[in-house]
Amino acid sequence: MFADRTEAGRLLAQRLLSMQNQHPVVLALPRGGLPVAVEIAKTLKAPLDIILVRKIGVPWHRELAVGAIAGPDGQDIVINHTVAAVAGLSDNDVERLAEPEREELRRRQSLYLGGRAHVSLVGKPVILVDDGIATGATAKAALQAIRRANPKRIILAVPVASTDALEELQPFADKIICLEVPAVFYAVGAHYRAFPQLEDSEVIDILAAHPPATN
Repeated sequence: MFADRTEAGRLLAQRLLSMQNQHPVVLALPRGGLPVAVEIAKTLKAPLDIILVRKIGVPWHRELAVGAIAGPDGQDIVINHTVAAVAGLSDNDVERLAEPEREELRRRQSLYLGGRAHVSLVGKPVILVDDGIATGATAKAALQAIRRANPKRIILAVPVASTDALEELQPFADKIICLEVPAVFYAVGAHYRAFPQLEDSEVIDILAAHPPATN
């Protein structure tokens, strides 16, 4: 049980200290992953950036992910074919459901970043951070989008995740660091004493306080 995202980030940062001299880039999955990533970026003295991902929910159960999109225009798509089959959705159906999520992704891109440029990932170690992983759909989409940017290697760092999600994500990251893997996983928030939802304004403030200095 973590006190909050800040504590989780500090604990993760201690596990990543060996990377400080490798000049990594820390990428957060907003909104919840950003407070975790901030602590890692501060400890490693690394540039902080975000990668935007949107979950594609089943129409009658929006919290159940049938896929996810990532990239500036949502061009990287991951489909959970098991969920799609149970829901009776074809790949074309999922593509159709992704369109409104692409609009929201573009909105957040403009709102969060404005004119701020992304940090280059080419040839650099990248640490992808979230506050926890339940199914892995959004993390997989992010990892695939990052891989297209030609980084040196990708480390996925999370405080807590389900066993199934970690197994699913293993082929997409060069290394995974996870502090807690519960035998029974209910929800990410169940592993934090304080787990408030971040507002868009908080994301903007955090990014403004951590300009994307390159190393």
